[in-house]
Amino acid sequence: MERENWTSRLGFILAASGSAIGLGNIWRFPFVTGTNGGAIFILIYLASILFIGYPILVSEMSFGRFTSKNPIGAFKKIAPKTAWPWVGALGVLSGFTILSYYSVVAGWGMAYIVKSINFTAESNFPAIFSTHISSLAEPILWHGIFMFLTIAVIGAGVVNGIQRLVKVLMPILFVIMFLLIIRSVTLEGAAAGLEFYLKPDFSAITFQTFTDAISQAFFTLSLGMGAIITYGSYLSEKESINESAGYVLIFDTAVALLAGFAIFPAVFAFGLDPASGPGLTFITLPAVFTQMPFGIFFSVIFFLLLTIAALTSSISMLEVVVSFLIDEYNWQRKKASYLMGFLIFLVGIPPLLGYSSFSNFSFLGMDVLDTYDWFSNYILLPGCGILTSIFVGHIWGIENLTKEANKNSRFKMGSIYALLLKYIVPAVVLFMMIFNIYQTV
Repeated sequence: MERENWTSRLGFILAASGSAIGLGNIWRFPFVTGTNGGAIFILIYLASILFIGYPILVSEMSFGRFTSKNPIGAFKKIAPKTAWPWVGALGVLSGFTILSYYSVVAGWGMAYIVKSINFTAESNFPAIFSTHISSLAEPILWHGIFMFLTIAVIGAGVVNGIQRLVKVLMPILFVIMFLLIIRSVTLEGAAAGLEFYLKPDFSAITFQTFTDAISQAFFTLSLGMGAIITYGSYLSEKESINESAGYVLIFDTAVALLAGFAIFPAVFAFGLDPASGPGLTFITLPAVFTQMPFGIFFSVIFFLLLTIAALTSSISMLEVVVSFLIDEYNWQRKKASYLMGFLIFLVGIPPLLGYSSFSNFSFLGMDVLDTYDWFSNYILLPGCGILTSIFVGHIWGIENLTKEANKNSRFKMGSIYALLLKYIVPAVVLFMMIFNIYQTV
C-alpha cells in the first residue's frame, strides 16, 4: 500500500501545529499558569519549551521522516529484534489513552457551545457544570459526537482528511482568539490581569512550578505519544525539519500565550480567582462572559475555539494508532479508523462516568479522569520521551539524527543540541517524573 505524504510544507506545519495546539493550550495552560503564580511560570515554561521541547520535537520529526514508519515500525526499522519497539508501543498506548479522556473533556466544550446560549448573570455555573458531568446520557452523546468527527477526518486520509481540515480550522482558530483578546483587554479592570500575567513574582517559584512547566511542555507539544513521529513519517525529504519544528514551536507557544491574554484580564476584571484550577474554563469563564457586553456571543465562540483546538489535536492521536495498523498489518484506513475510534470511545466511558456511576472510585485520591491524566502526563509521556531521547541520541546516533535534521536547513543543529538530547533532557525529565510520582504517592 503506497504511503501518503504531505503535499506542502505549509500543510505539514499546520497539521503538526494543530497536533500541538489543543486543550493543552486553551484548557490546561491557563489554569496551570494561574495556580503557579502567573508570569513566573510562563518564563519557566518558555525555557522548558526551548531547551527540552524543541530538541525532542526535532528528534521525533527526524526519526519519523528517516524511517517513514509509525512509532513501533520506526524503532523496529532501526533496532530490529530488540526490545526498543516497545518504546514505540508505549507511544501508541499514550496516544490511545490520552484521546480516550481528551474526547470526554472536548465533549464538555462542545456541549458548552450550546449551553452558552442560555447563560445569564444569575446562572449557577458550579451547579450547571456539576449537573452536566454527573449525568449519563448527555456527556456520552457529546463524547460520541466528538469521536465521530475525529474518526471521519482520519478515515478520509492524510491529505484529504487531516491536511484539508487544518488548513481551514487553524486560521479560524487565530481569528477567534484575537476577537476574545480584544474584548478581554478592553474591559475595565483588565490591567490587574495583565500585570499578573506579565510581571514575574519570583517569590511564587516552587519546585512544583518547574515540574508543571516541563509536564505542560510535553502535553502541549504532543511529545512522547508518537504523534510527531507519525506526522514526520509523511514529510518530504526536501523539507527542513529544523525550521518546520521552529514554526510548530512558535505557533503552539503563541496560542498558549494568547489564551492567557484572552482569559486573565477578564478574570481579574470581574474579581475572580485565577487559581481556580480546571474549573477556570467551565465555571469561572462562563461567569465572566455573562457580565460583559455581547457576552453570549463571546462565550459561544470561546467554546467553539476550544472544540476546534481539541479536534486538531485529537486527529493526530488517532492517526498514531491507525498508522500502526496500516503499516504493520496492512489494514484499510477506514477500517482501522472506525474500529480503533470506537474502541477509544469505549475506553473513554470510565472517566466519563467518574462523576456519576464511578464517583466512589479513588486512586491516590484521584477520580477516574484525573487518574488517566496522571498516568498519561507523569508516566507515559515523560517515560516515552526519556527513552526516545536515549534511543535517538545513543542507539540511532547523534550523527545520523543531525544529518537528517539538517537536510535542506539554513539553521543547523550542532554540539549544544547533541549535549541537550543525549544527557540533559533525559536527566531533567527523569528527575521531574520521579518527583511527581513521589509527590502523588
